[in-house]
Amino acid sequence: MKQIVVISGKGGTGKTVVTAAFAALAKNKVMVDCDVDAADLHLLLHPDIKERHEFRSGQSAVIDKKLCKECGKCVSVCRFSAIRTDYMIERYSCEGCAFCRHICPQGAIRMEENVAGEWFLSDTEYGPFVHAKLGIAQENSGKLVAKIRQIAKDVSEKKSLEYVIIDGPPGIGCPVIASLSGVDCALIVTEPTLSGLHDAQRVMEVARHFNIPVKLAVNKYDLNTAVTEKIEAFCREIGIPVIGKIPFDKTVVEALVEGKTIVEYAASTAADEVKNIWEVLRYEN
Repeated sequence: MKQIVVISGKGGTGKTVVTAAFAALAKNKVMVDCDVDAADLHLLLHPDIKERHEFRSGQSAVIDKKLCKECGKCVSVCRFSAIRTDYMIERYSCEGCAFCRHICPQGAIRMEENVAGEWFLSDTEYGPFVHAKLGIAQENSGKLVAKIRQIAKDVSEKKSLEYVIIDGPPGIGCPVIASLSGVDCALIVTEPTLSGLHDAQRVMEVARHFNIPVKLAVNKYDLNTAVTEKIEAFCREIGIPVIGKIPFDKTVVEALVEGKTIVEYAASTAADEVKNIWEVLRYEN
């Protein structure tokens, strides 16, 4: 089993478009959408959900109105202004610090575990798909990423699948680190802009810190060939192979509007380049 994660230093580089294309090209694989804060791979894979599970993480305060004497001590110590004047908890404001529970003389406050989101095991025409949705104003997305990656690994082992293809989140935070952990290769998809270069450099540093082999592809490279050359020069300097340069192609937009992967929608120069990128990943990892 080989685990390949597609990441980007910033959002909007075309990472999910590339991952969805890999889902159509690869055989014997399970797909995982680890961008749990803003999942969108399902828009192209059209999953049929077979299992739905709650994700619980963190705690919030709950006031027992039968025990509460409305003394105001909890209101005065809550630095997040999460306790209303009618002694109800604003759950989106509560940070779960439990200070109010400790300070309450009546023992009227308890801490309850949050339902922080959901994760799903689905079937698609491309194979099994594990995905999730983090709840509004919830955190611990890194923990949720680790959970669904483990589910995908279990599915892969149970069905003797060859690949785990991961659509990673943007940035360099906890969800990215959880997506990178233990993979065989990270493909960074960037764009030919200065912010694209800067943020790609940051995620390269994170991946290399954890000794993850890194490759890079430039999406819409021909919109700014000068910056594309800067990206290639930087990669040569630090020894990271640039395995693809995807041209700007209006067919990509048309495919997205139709809810299809670019390699299935129509023949195009962008689709051909993504196919070449997959062949490199397939044989070099």
